[in-house]
Amino acid sequence: MSYTPATRRARDRFYDPPALDNTGSPGDLLRATPMAARVFPGVRMRAQAWRVLYRSTTATGTPIAVSGVVLIPDAPAPMTARPLLGFAPGTQGLARSATVSRLLELGLEYEAPFLTAAVRRGWVVAVTDYPGLGTPGVHPYVVGKTNGRALLDIMRAARQLPQADLEAQGPAGIYGYSEGGNTAGWAAQLQPSYAPDMPLRAAAVGAAPVDFPELATELDGGLFAFLLLYSGIGLDSSYPELRLHDYLNRGGRLVTALLRRTHIVVAIVLGLLLPKNRQRYLAGADPFAEPAWVTQLHDNSLGHLAPAAPVLVGTGRQDQVIPYRQAELLVQRWSALGVDVREHPIRFGEHLTAAPQFAKAGFAFLSDHFGRAEASAATVREAG
Repeated sequence: MSYTPATRRARDRFYDPPALDNTGSPGDLLRATPMAARVFPGVRMRAQAWRVLYRSTTATGTPIAVSGVVLIPDAPAPMTARPLLGFAPGTQGLARSATVSRLLELGLEYEAPFLTAAVRRGWVVAVTDYPGLGTPGVHPYVVGKTNGRALLDIMRAARQLPQADLEAQGPAGIYGYSEGGNTAGWAAQLQPSYAPDMPLRAAAVGAAPVDFPELATELDGGLFAFLLLYSGIGLDSSYPELRLHDYLNRGGRLVTALLRRTHIVVAIVLGLLLPKNRQRYLAGADPFAEPAWVTQLHDNSLGHLAPAAPVLVGTGRQDQVIPYRQAELLVQRWSALGVDVREHPIRFGEHLTAAPQFAKAGFAFLSDHFGRAEASAATVREAG
């Protein structure tokens, strides 16, 4: 395919998916077009970038189309197989336009420096936009069963892109931080059953939300309490029987409608101005205490399935968004399942400042395992 700069209208149409039938498979590459990738406005990333649309599956088994971007280093491929990194981005927002593929084109993607670091290592990087971002629908925020599949499926799609020149059984790994950490963790533990054709050498899981009932207590009343509404919106979009709307008062309905249209920076600003206690948004009962919600919160908590690959888990000791206890809990759960898991505490770091430190450690961990023999498959084991 030749490079033809897309008009804005053509670019927007790219995200409108075709009708999906039952003949396709998860990871099918539906369409691809070249795009510009910029680290900052006016500063080009040293990589070929391809905007892609691919097939995936929701937590409830419905086929969906998801968008993303595949980055291919400008440097010639090495003599050995080029590694493939599945990159799960941190929270971008809930607005349909809050996508890595759009923001990277503008030079406004906050994780672009980390993507650049991965490309400089000679890796092909497949970045999911996540379901409901770019493509129609509501983003299933922190619904790991859906987002983890979307990450594995863009890795499958990247191998179908001729320009990537990836070997079918070449080395592959996964990285994510914050919401991306949750997605990376879910992808790692779903891989043995959902994507046995995509064996992983390693995964790096940073600042991952792990246990939502515990995390809800930590976030409530704080500066990042709006993430509880983000989570409620995400769960409700995946499991309509939860009926979030019925639990909200008029103010809660207005705020959730507003948050659905935000990029993360705007949401943070709103979070500073809005009430911090979730009871202020509720008409009565707390949905997070209702049996149907508790069931889904538990089912979407991370760590009850065993990844087959070695995993690095960590975050900052002073993380004010995802307390370090969440990382400790994930290490405990996976260790109990016999997973090769390494804990990486970042002594001096809160949520933002720990991100580059974890990226450095995570990429080193992945690089080390990309150089080793391919990991063998493992049986999925469920926690009791």
